[in-house]
Amino acid sequence: MTRIAIFPGSFDPYTKGHHDIVCRGLNLFDKIIIAVGYNSKKKHYFDVDQMLGLIKSAFEESDPVEVIQYDELTAGLAKKYQANYLLRGLRNTTDFEYENSISQVNRYLNQELETVFLITSPQYASISSSIIREVHKYGGDISDFLPYQLP
Repeated sequence: MTRIAIFPGSFDPYTKGHHDIVCRGLNLFDKIIIAVGYNSKKKHYFDVDQMLGLIKSAFEESDPVEVIQYDELTAGLAKKYQANYLLRGLRNTTDFEYENSISQVNRYLNQELETVFLITSPQYASISSSIIREVHKYGGDISDFLPYQLP
């Protein structure tokens, strides 16, 4: 059985912390689908189509990684792609509390779905997309936090 994981998020932007979780997840899963979602509570700062292309550019063609955009329940998306796992990164206990609640609902909606949490590598634990957006908004250099070059 192929182990397929969905790595869902807004990825606004996709950071080295996210990239670390995916790269480490490739040791556990046969394929990872990075699913750039639309969250009705969030307005994207970076262009979604541009971000999809930038995320794809961060991987080699041989990597078993697919990058998609979605606008539906994550549990339903997992069924559609025959993924039995959700991959999530945790930076701290606040992330755990939030992610734990989401994982319980996803499991209720799709009983075949397991959420796998990876603890963020220490060098990336302070990176958050919201902080990176603020730095960029005010003209700061964010290149050290991204696994690709912004155009």
